[in-house]
Formats: sequence, C-alpha cells, structure tokens
Amino acid sequence: MDRTLHGERVVLRPADETDIPALAAIRRRPEVFRWWRGGDDLEKAVAEDLAEDGGHQYVIVHDGRTAGWIQWQAEEEPDYRHASIDIYLDPDLHGRGLGTDAVRTLARHIVRDHGHHRITIDPAADNTAAIRSYTKVGFRPVGVQRKAERGNDGTWHDSLLMDLLAEELDGEA
Repeated sequence: MDRTLHGERVVLRPADETDIPALAAIRRRPEVFRWWRGGDDLEKAVAEDLAEDGGHQYVIVHDGRTAGWIQWQAEEEPDYRHASIDIYLDPDLHGRGLGTDAVRTLARHIVRDHGHHRITIDPAADNTAAIRSYTKVGFRPVGVQRKAERGNDGTWHDSLLMDLLAEELDGEA
C-alpha cells in the first residue's frame, strides 16, 4: 500500500534512512535548530526520530526536493485517544504556505484514514510563525504549558498546546 500523501503544494512520503543526511542538514540551520533539540550529532538525532516507536514519519517534498519532516503519533488508550503532530521545514521555504499545506494534508489523513477526532500540536510559545501556520489549518490554542521543554540553551521554555477537532478541519464531521 502506498502511504504517500498528496497536498496542494507538497507531497508527504514515508521517511527512511536515506533521508537522514538531508534532514540533518535542515536541522542544522539556525532557524530550525533553535526550536529542535538534537545536540552535536544531528544525524543520530534524525535516525532516532525515524526509529521512534509508534511514530509515522514523513519527508515533506516540494518541487522534487526534501523540504522538511513531519510526523504523527497516536495515543490509543480509548478514553484519551487522539493524535499529535511534529514538523520542521527548510528555512529557505518558510513563508510560502508549505508548512501549512503539510500540516493540513497530514491532519486530513489522520482524521479520514485513522478516524481520530482530535489532533494536538505544541509549538514553543514564542514561535509565532509556527502558531500562525497551525491556526490557518484550524488549530486553536488550548493553553500555555509552562516550562514544558528544555531548549538548546539548557533553560526551560513554555510551549503552546493547540488542538484541532475533526469537525473543524475543512468542515468535516
């Protein structure tokens, strides 16, 4: 079964080990590294991301080249069932709506093909560009998670918990 997902401007294809160098290069960019931990060995960090249990990892492709990474995972406990998304995008492509298209494409897949009724995403509270992008898809702020994530500077930072209900995605029910 082909697990490739097609958005309006991006393609999401399953990630594999051959993607590690390109994804590590994107993670090295200061605009991405600021938000994503990974230490000195980003190839190892990307490999660990790809091997994460329960994760569904995709490479974001735009115009035939690697543009970034997006993944989702699920909480399957019936009384708490939902999915969550993580994403990073090559800074050279920021501001073009590609991240929004990737998140919307993956959210549709999670809702339509996996039956999830709720999706969460939790950007750094001061990552205004990411928050703006997720809001365009329909995500709404739930609340600030105080000191929820250790930054690359070693200090704790707030994140913004956002969620999207299935019926808020393109008017789905």
